[in-house]
Amino acid sequence: MPQRGGLLPRGALAADPSRTDRLAGRPGRRRPRGSAAVTRVGIITQARMTSTRLPGKVLLTAGGRTLLDHHIDRLQKLDVPLIVATTTNASDDPIAVLALSRGVRVFRGSETDVLGRFAGAARDAGLDVVVRVTSDCPLIDPALVRQGIQRFAELDDPTAHVSNVLERTYPRGFDFEVFSAAALLEADALASLPADREHVTPFLYSGRGAETSLHPITGPRDASRFRVTVDTPEDLAVIRALVETYGAAALGADEIIGLLEEHPELVALNADVEQKKLGE
Repeated sequence: MPQRGGLLPRGALAADPSRTDRLAGRPGRRRPRGSAAVTRVGIITQARMTSTRLPGKVLLTAGGRTLLDHHIDRLQKLDVPLIVATTTNASDDPIAVLALSRGVRVFRGSETDVLGRFAGAARDAGLDVVVRVTSDCPLIDPALVRQGIQRFAELDDPTAHVSNVLERTYPRGFDFEVFSAAALLEADALASLPADREHVTPFLYSGRGAETSLHPITGPRDASRFRVTVDTPEDLAVIRALVETYGAAALGADEIIGLLEEHPELVALNADVEQKKLGE
């Protein structure tokens, strides 16, 4: 059966997961977004076959597994419901089939209105907290994502936006954002600029909507020069080398960063690729 939204992991929001907690407003703040009890968190990852620079990339392989399989493998270690948000295009049927075969919930929406697609996925799964990731990150680190979820819970603030892309120290390929579903639905209702609809979260922290409290997650050193995302054939070559030669499918972010520091020949493979915003 497709997965439904579930309770936050033990220790993330409450020691007793059966307890219903509320995100309280802070004195002097505007009225918090929404007032519903926050008990459900889910990871939404966006995926499509029509990426411009490397079409069909999520179903390309490294070490005998598709990049989407690697992505799902790592996120399922969190034991948090995972939703693949793909498009209604027939070309994306294989993505839906793969996800469902892995027991992952699928939501299908607009190809161009990715914000609307995310909002629909969150609404459909009944989420209160959304973790946004993208499928072009096959080696995303579940421990790093868990850190973001726990930080969001500790803040107990419905206006919080926790992410490791607000102040980038991690390589592209480990990106995540955590925010309330109420904030996402508000952005979906108010955002009108094409860039806001395409990139999902800029409206949330643009200052054009309700107040947002930004909370960067940073690493012990600046490794933002590295790319562990897949947007081009050069990126794919790096991922294949990491997985097939160095066993990176079983490694965390710090270990993968260490490999890149030790092997400049790997870094050189995609060093000239233009860095892009969080996308599909």
